[in-house]
Amino acid sequence: MKVYQTNEIKNIALIGSAGSGKTTLAESILFEAGIIRRRGTVEAKNTVSDYFPVEQEYGYSVFPTVFHAEWNNKKLNFIDCPGSDDFVGGAITALNVTDQAVITVNGQYGPEVGTMNTFRVTEKNNKPVIFVINQLDRDNCDFETVVNNLRDTFGPKCIEVQYPTATGVGFNAVIDVLLMKKLTWKADGGAHTIEDIPAEEMDKAEELHAALVEAAAENDEALMEKFFETEQLEPDEIREGIRKGLISRSMFPILCVCAGKNMGVSRLLEFLGNVVPFVDEMPKVKNTSGVEVAPDSNGPESLFFFKTGMEPHIGEVSYFKVMSGSVKPGDDLTNADRGSKERMGQIFACAGSNRINVDELKAGDIGCTVKLKDVKTGNTLNAKDVDQKFNFIKYPNSKYSRAIKAVNESDTEKLMAAVLKMRQEDPTWVVEQSKELKQTIIHGQGEFHLRTLKWRLENNEKIAVTYEEPKIPYRETITKTARADYRHKKQSGGAGQFGEVHLIVEPYTDGMPDPVVYKFGGQEFKMNIKSREEIDLEWGGKLVFLNSVVGGAIDTRFMPAILKGVMERMETGPLTGSYARDVRVIVYDGKMHPVDSNELSFMLAARNAFSKAFKDAGPKILEPIYDLEVLVPADYMGDVMGDLQGRRAIIMGMDTEGGYQKLNAKIPLKELASYSIALSSLTGGRASFNTTFSSYELVPNDIQQALIKQHEEEMKEED
Repeated sequence: MKVYQTNEIKNIALIGSAGSGKTTLAESILFEAGIIRRRGTVEAKNTVSDYFPVEQEYGYSVFPTVFHAEWNNKKLNFIDCPGSDDFVGGAITALNVTDQAVITVNGQYGPEVGTMNTFRVTEKNNKPVIFVINQLDRDNCDFETVVNNLRDTFGPKCIEVQYPTATGVGFNAVIDVLLMKKLTWKADGGAHTIEDIPAEEMDKAEELHAALVEAAAENDEALMEKFFETEQLEPDEIREGIRKGLISRSMFPILCVCAGKNMGVSRLLEFLGNVVPFVDEMPKVKNTSGVEVAPDSNGPESLFFFKTGMEPHIGEVSYFKVMSGSVKPGDDLTNADRGSKERMGQIFACAGSNRINVDELKAGDIGCTVKLKDVKTGNTLNAKDVDQKFNFIKYPNSKYSRAIKAVNESDTEKLMAAVLKMRQEDPTWVVEQSKELKQTIIHGQGEFHLRTLKWRLENNEKIAVTYEEPKIPYRETITKTARADYRHKKQSGGAGQFGEVHLIVEPYTDGMPDPVVYKFGGQEFKMNIKSREEIDLEWGGKLVFLNSVVGGAIDTRFMPAILKGVMERMETGPLTGSYARDVRVIVYDGKMHPVDSNELSFMLAARNAFSKAFKDAGPKILEPIYDLEVLVPADYMGDVMGDLQGRRAIIMGMDTEGGYQKLNAKIPLKELASYSIALSSLTGGRASFNTTFSSYELVPNDIQQALIKQHEEEMKEED
């Protein structure tokens, strides 16, 4: 295989909704490019892309698959991404390391919520988009309706390059308005024949050709001047205008394929090869220092590792993009993230589970290697004296969480090692060992996402696991002021223990002035603040600790011990054992003994005094509230709103986006536990949602009482 230069390389992500035919399209591309001699099918479980056992089990893509095609002395690197919203991490990864998105659209359904979600990722990453309408041979395919829906959803920038003469089982021809020719296939697909456009199609073809020429001309002043003069452009001029329009996202070309019969695929490859921008024509990536790094083959060698695959009999396969310089087998590099040294072994051009040995990869190219010692997903390897890192991939917040544990406790350590290894393959699997909840929690993008993880653990790693709903990280706080004191006294031969602490607790909010006086039972307590400590609690909220002891009742050296005792009780609130937050504690009096007082005595006295005061200060339970954004077809809006109201959600507003309804709400975390399943059931999988943490708010009184009762029963069981 030849060594391709940066200006001969194009990187393309295949994305789109589940069921839109990306894997089948990838198979046809590989066949047309001569990488494979026979096309596999998803049904036969023999495609290049979906080659992992879990993908063949479910019939869905789970991991992004990297492959390449050599076409007309150009190298096209593709990443075929999973379509399910549960595996959106693959599309996000791909769109960060490629320069062009090809979005496949199911010809039966048109743009779906998954299409919108992936398009929003291209928008965020400022990546060019080409729409490819697939499955034109299906009975209920209506091409014009699909195109109109694309324009309604994504705007008038959607420009037809091709249209079919007919759809359904008789589909076998398209009119290409760039070439101004008719392309026709035999019933079983294969190579096309090129014909003149028939008279009955000419008016429509000329109208669409004029629209394409005008859209292309708008991206270049010289082309626009020529267009004004002649109203025509040459095919190469049209291609140049489209290329510039892609880079600026001012046009989204629409092409046609029937990937299952390999119709239109060679023309799509030709279009990609002639029109899609090369690596060096796209905006430069910035490293973590904010410095732009050009894909310069003569620059310093720097590789970014964006994906790790775990393959039987091989182990870790590490996929990388050459950010700068060039890489050869035997290069000695340094891991900028981990400090370790690595020697590159063989390097490969990728073709799914197949790999082709290459002698060198230039800047902008994508490849893989095996048997690296200490390289993880997201790491950067540099040549000597090069110091740069890349961290430009940002993954979405999790949407679905479950507590996981091994059926056999002896497998717990093995389970954690396996899960952490799998996270290298998919960084949207997030592992949390919660000290607070005493659970290991797996966060993911949906129920199917976590079901896939469980399947792999049980079938690949032979570890039986169970899932259960995770506990909620409640918080406790107080709603009024209270006072308490406690004397710790113990005598057991030799030196004894003595410490007495008097304190006041009250709710704390930012900006509160220091107290001057309190009244309890008709008695007035004046404060004389000697020191103030404000602690940002690691679980959220604050503890403000004031020393108002006068007259030497408690020596200053015991204050850290008193604070430690208070902090210990903040970690186990009296209502449910949850963390406490947003409390101000004022130590105003106490007693000590010249011999028996020590740090332990005052820590125990403070802990008990704080506990007594907290219980008398109107303690309340707080629950985590999340901001929720739901993207839903208008037909399902009523059902979705009704379901949310039953989940104690507060609707904050509604809007429209690309033909869909966007609903914003605030919802308790407890009610989100199985929301992804419920939303999919309500909408037939046509809606999606995102969540972000908002705040902690008081739970309703009936729920508080139920939680307290549940905690009391759990404590009895432990006793």
